[in-house]
Amino acid sequence: MKIREIRVIVASPGRNFVTVKIVTDEGVYGIGDATVNGREKAVVSYLEDHVVPCLIDRDPMRIEDIWQYLYRGAYWRRGPITMAAISGIDTALWDIKAKVANMPLYQLLGGASRTRIMAYAHAQGRTIEDVAEAVLAKKELGYVAIRAQAGVPGFESIYGIGSARGAKNSSARIKKLPREEVWSTSKYLAHIPKVFEKLRDVVGWDMHLLHDAHHRLTPIEAARLGKDLEPYRLFWLEDPVPAELPEGYRTIRAHTTTPIALGEVFNTIWDARVVIEEQLIDYIRTTSVHAGGVTGLRRIFDFASIYNVRSACHGPTDVSPVAMGANLHVDLWVPNFGIQEYSGYTEATHEMFPHAWTQDGGFLHPGDAIGHGVDIDENLAEKYPYKRSYLPVNRLEDGTLWHW
Repeated sequence: MKIREIRVIVASPGRNFVTVKIVTDEGVYGIGDATVNGREKAVVSYLEDHVVPCLIDRDPMRIEDIWQYLYRGAYWRRGPITMAAISGIDTALWDIKAKVANMPLYQLLGGASRTRIMAYAHAQGRTIEDVAEAVLAKKELGYVAIRAQAGVPGFESIYGIGSARGAKNSSARIKKLPREEVWSTSKYLAHIPKVFEKLRDVVGWDMHLLHDAHHRLTPIEAARLGKDLEPYRLFWLEDPVPAELPEGYRTIRAHTTTPIALGEVFNTIWDARVVIEEQLIDYIRTTSVHAGGVTGLRRIFDFASIYNVRSACHGPTDVSPVAMGANLHVDLWVPNFGIQEYSGYTEATHEMFPHAWTQDGGFLHPGDAIGHGVDIDENLAEKYPYKRSYLPVNRLEDGTLWHW
């Protein structure tokens, strides 16, 4: 069997997705997700101009060798663009291999370690009352784990609660440039404990509550927040400090027992090494589309298991149903599973990516279709052309550019 063709498909059924389709000379094909939100076409160029020509006529069964070829064979390695390209190729190859083996991907990985996969939903609101209502609504849908994000008084737009109403930079939105938001760490730190005090009053103690600080704090600020949130027993505090300085997590760990989750911006096992090895986090949030596909994800999770760190795949709306399917197969297999993020998709996205994975309340399952069980309707994809988009930009009240 040889790789005959590799197509890179870009479509926007509500969000931009970059999908890799590898077709073999025997007619078996596999697909993978290679999306980097806001930088999609950079990955397309990397794939079409540099990766695809090197893989034609190669044996698709040699997944590890191809992974090493694309990683070690490139002098300029790592980074989100390179690793998303590798991820797309790798996931498509695992899809092919599982199809040839005539089994679901999780069986090829070693079989199921559980019967279902706990997922957490997103609930948000501008006021504390709005957040409480949103959390109760998700609970009614059957979720047992919910990430709660709240607006901060005085700010129209903030991470996790949607775009601003009447934002000052409306001209930027019209031109489809990055939206700029305003942030105050001191006001946030004073407000968030009040949110979770209210939520515990509303939902009690049987619900897992999570919160994302989105890399906006310094280590001592994160330590203070973690300590202030201890009475409310969060499932985790996510991404409290920018990930470029993993040593900063030592300060957080020394001052709070609130569990810490990190890793959605990690691309390789080397990014995650210090925080896992020193047990500075409790959940590693890498995902198949950004961490080197199934091969990279499995390697990271196996390493984490040695240090009692659990898996928690990143799963926002810009991680396509293809990557979600791959994540779920890994989730079902991985012995140190923790939780899976699931924020849902538009109906058009579900239609464009028919999939075997299913949802039952707050739980997911990858299904038993051979391969990873996700396909792409290329005819439908043509109806959703690429639309340039950006993630927002964040500034402090004095105009200083800050972390988004």
